[in-house]
Amino acid sequence: MLKVSNLFVNYGGIQAVRDVNFEVNAGEIVTLIGANGAGKSTILKTISGIMRPKSGLITYNDRAIQNDSAAAIVAAGISQVPEGRHIFAGMTVQENLEMGAFIHKGGTDMAGSFEEIFTQFPVLKERRNQDAATLSGGEQQMLAMARALMARPKLLLLDEPSMGLAPIYIQKVFNIIREINAHGTTVLLIEQNAKQALSIADRAYVLASGEIKMSGTGSELLASQQVQETYLGA
Repeated sequence: MLKVSNLFVNYGGIQAVRDVNFEVNAGEIVTLIGANGAGKSTILKTISGIMRPKSGLITYNDRAIQNDSAAAIVAAGISQVPEGRHIFAGMTVQENLEMGAFIHKGGTDMAGSFEEIFTQFPVLKERRNQDAATLSGGEQQMLAMARALMARPKLLLLDEPSMGLAPIYIQKVFNIIREINAHGTTVLLIEQNAKQALSIADRAYVLASGEIKMSGTGSELLASQQVQETYLGA
């Protein structure tokens, strides 16, 4: 579904991503793990059209998208849940969700979309008329994920979804990622909680200093002594 080839990206005059190659097959959960500053978020922003690569190729369903606008990439079927959630304060939960469906405004069954989202995220139904800024951190993360799903993506990009959350919400978020995938959405996940990410991933890549250093199945990397020592605190 997604193929990244020979990707180089500069960030503020620094070469943040160097010759990165990886792919995501339809139906998979693929995770990129690595320390802060490894280039993970830069890669996601480049895939979603927020940043432009210095060179390299990004193909989605065999079509090059590295020069497409962010709006065109969303329309093609890729949605991103940004690091830090970026909820629209001063707007209700429902209004935030409507923003997620803006690309399909007038062309999709909004009532059906809301029904699906509220079935998957019942807490959002309870708080649909509440200012989104008054939600807890975990509830805001659920709203950010639900807002991205309102665009009906085929590929969901998740940037540090567990960051800053209480342990009870971290487990909920990873359970939701599994459910989203089980319902047919392919997932590319960036996550500092490497143990949790690897435990749900079909395949994984390890990034360091903007380069991919290791790859394998989630279980292979979870069992790797090098990964355990570097990322899992073993």
